[in-house]
Amino acid sequence: MKNAQQYKYLEHTADIKFQAFGKTIEEAFKNSALAMFNSMHDGKIKENKDFKIKVQGKDNEALLYNFLEELLFLFDSKHFFLNKVKNIKIKNNKLTAEITGDNAENYEIHIDIKAITYHEMFVKKQGNKWVVQVVLDV
Repeated sequence: MKNAQQYKYLEHTADIKFQAFGKTIEEAFKNSALAMFNSMHDGKIKENKDFKIKVQGKDNEALLYNFLEELLFLFDSKHFFLNKVKNIKIKNNKLTAEITGDNAENYEIHIDIKAITYHEMFVKKQGNKWVVQVVLDV
């Protein structure tokens, strides 16, 4: 699943730091979700559960934070482990997406993510691609 075009992990003393990329902001957000879940388990995830999510934020960073926070909430509360983000749309600081995955209890989770942080977070367009950076508190 790890692809240098999708995301890359960066050095960080105690937490997990990554950058995710996309031709569109939606693709960069989607790849940030994949990077977060891949940090917990790096194997294949089945597609047995579906959710629709809606979040909003005052700016792109708040929107990214709220998106990843919603996915982490589903992991913690519904034991949902992400496989795929589909039909992601961002407009007027609102995000909607369909997500598929499986029950987290079916997989060996390597690391426990406590929270998404705003530390060193950014969402920006660089040339013809979008780059997002996130630090996860583990």
